[in-house]
Amino acid sequence: MNPEELLAELPIVAILRGVSPDRVLGVAEALYGAGIRAIEVPLNSPEPFKSIGLLAREFGERCLTGAGTVLTVVDVDRVADAGGKLLVTPNTNPAVIAHGVERDMTVMPGFYTPSEGFAAIAAGAKTLKLFPASTGGIDHMKAMLAVIPKSVPVYAVGGVGAANMAEWKKAGAAGFGLGSELFKPDFTDEDIAARAARCVAAFRAA
Repeated sequence: MNPEELLAELPIVAILRGVSPDRVLGVAEALYGAGIRAIEVPLNSPEPFKSIGLLAREFGERCLTGAGTVLTVVDVDRVADAGGKLLVTPNTNPAVIAHGVERDMTVMPGFYTPSEGFAAIAAGAKTLKLFPASTGGIDHMKAMLAVIPKSVPVYAVGGVGAANMAEWKKAGAAGFGLGSELFKPDFTDEDIAARAARCVAAFRAA
């Protein structure tokens, strides 16, 4: 399946901040079993490129995998060279976005204002990540969705989870990035599977 089909199946990105290479495949299996089809390893995790490479090898054909917290063009290349196809940033850096697009990656840049959103789109982004979503709230997102092109999906990330997903989805969020609700390094794979199942069920019920 291509990235668009995987995200259409379930537009939720699991954020594995702090995951280590020795755990990443077990965690990914738990998430995949619950229906998650997109996984990012933030680059401030231990040995992130090793984890990205393992995910690409074992899940690359059935899951969109890659990196989060990507801040430089050099890191874009390192993620791509490790096999990552997903590039998520916390900020709007046109050079990083354009290079990710050039490397044929699915790029989800972070934005918080209309100016940042349009700068990301101009750099080639086809999907945006509202981050942090909870600090501005739903009204903030709705105001920006009035001007952001309808063809550009906006994912809400930060402070959004199973408990409030329905209201964000109703307000126009196309998808979500879920971090500590799904994964912390001290969660067992069984915990992660149960948490993922709850979040997937909440999304489908929304």
